[in-house]
Amino acid sequence: MSLTAGTRLGPYEITAQIGAGGMGEVYRATDTTLGRQVAIKVLPDAFAGDAERLARFEREARTLAALNHPLIAQIYGIERSGGVHALVMELVEGEDLSQRIAHGAIPLDEALPMARQIAEALEAAHEQGIIHRDLKPANIKVTPDGVVKVLDFGLAKLTQASGPRPQASELTALPTVTSPALMTGVGVLLGTAAYMSPEQAKGREADKRSDIWAFGAVLYEMLTGR
Repeated sequence: MSLTAGTRLGPYEITAQIGAGGMGEVYRATDTTLGRQVAIKVLPDAFAGDAERLARFEREARTLAALNHPLIAQIYGIERSGGVHALVMELVEGEDLSQRIAHGAIPLDEALPMARQIAEALEAAHEQGIIHRDLKPANIKVTPDGVVKVLDFGLAKLTQASGPRPQASELTALPTVTSPALMTGVGVLLGTAAYMSPEQAKGREADKRSDIWAFGAVLYEMLTGR
């Protein structure tokens, strides 16, 4: 469901669409109660008719909302309005790493401070038992003053459909997952193929080592521009 400027979702007034992907459309919005700018991720329509999936989503979103760290974009809450279900998140200004890398390799003296911040964000989440599962340049923002913000922690898992995990013997028949990350269901893997660890590619459960693999792929891309 696409929203136009001026649409209201509870206290939030949509200003403009700023992105779209398999996990929903993202909008800039104004919180008319607190007078601040936020990001609104509207969840796919498939959620509306799946009560079990919505309930699980909301339980796990509450866990993620407790992840409060200066290098991680925060989840403020969940908004339900007119059949629309949305995540309310911190709005992070600046370009993402995929946009930065499009200009070429990042010099070492710039890349290392960014990498250090990404590692700090991952460590903070891992200490709370939260795995990103879809770390990639498009999910890492760099603010105008050089502060890194990691986005979409755990959202790949939050949007996973209920159902049995595919068996290893079935994986050759699975579609390739490409960026942006896709909502998962039976026969679709969590994550983005270029940054996916071997265990994720085999349909196995991800853990913090999966994020470290993805971090290595991101760092390589930062330093080489490819």
